[in-house]
Amino acid sequence: MQPFFRIFMVMLLLGTAGSAWGQFKEDEESAGGKLGEEKTEQWRCGIIVTGVGGACRGIYGYAPIPVEWPEQQVSTVKEDVSPEAKVSYRTLNGTVKIMEMRIPYLPAGQETKTVITLEVRRHAILPPKNTDDFVLPDLKKLPSSIRFALLPSPKIESRDPRIRKLAKELAGKEDRAWDKVKAIYDWVRAHVKYQNGPLKGAAAALKDGTGDCEEITSLFIALCRAADVPARTVWVPGHCYAEFYLEDKDGKGYWFPCQSAGKEEFGGISELRPILQKGDNFAPPHNPRDRQRYLAEHLTGTPTPGGGNPRVRFVRELVK
Repeated sequence: MQPFFRIFMVMLLLGTAGSAWGQFKEDEESAGGKLGEEKTEQWRCGIIVTGVGGACRGIYGYAPIPVEWPEQQVSTVKEDVSPEAKVSYRTLNGTVKIMEMRIPYLPAGQETKTVITLEVRRHAILPPKNTDDFVLPDLKKLPSSIRFALLPSPKIESRDPRIRKLAKELAGKEDRAWDKVKAIYDWVRAHVKYQNGPLKGAAAALKDGTGDCEEITSLFIALCRAADVPARTVWVPGHCYAEFYLEDKDGKGYWFPCQSAGKEEFGGISELRPILQKGDNFAPPHNPRDRQRYLAEHLTGTPTPGGGNPRVRFVRELVK
């Protein structure tokens, strides 16, 4: 697999060569199912910048970091922040948290860092025992944060005519909401063969009948959205999977995970890698007119007269 977001982990920006939404504790049982096995790890995340070839000024960068979910608890163990760096945090779309770095002036050859060590406690999710009472959401009553998960995203072409036609055929064969989504899930797993390759998206995966975990996950999400089922991508290191949204008869909503590529898991998931972010349609802070399926790391800066460029290394590594 070659996930779209991996390319941003090894970039040196600004002319240098390469070197390196809502469900915040909505429900204690997480997505309608009980929490299962847990795993605790420590991860280092952040940004390290060096002035190369001369001094730099006006440096601004950001990097996504793991955030709290019902199935994931995050606490800060250590902060390693250089005196000249200003660090802040904010949440975008309600589903991704970024660390922002600002450096007014960086002398030539000096290294500045904003790196934190996080303890991430991740739980598996068990599928619900009774699925009969789940229903499709009332689209007119959905909050904007959930309605957002019905819109097309980069490489998730839920309004493609072929995708809309197939979604109608698959979902129309079942009466229960759970079975409608399961029919989409089963079809994707049966008809799209896993194959590594460059990112091509949901519509191309449907046409070719092949794709890696991003394509297979994106096609499942696109078909769900075309069938009026909110769905989104969940990103973990080196992999992604999907979540879909249904409500109980009282109108309470739940996000259910499923593994479209790899081990068959529907309504629950045994994944224990830390959740990096959820969603697949982000406006990056440095360019709000752009759209990204994964909110990638970014750094900009301005050389002083006769100065150099900032060299950046984005950090996301397991503490062993």
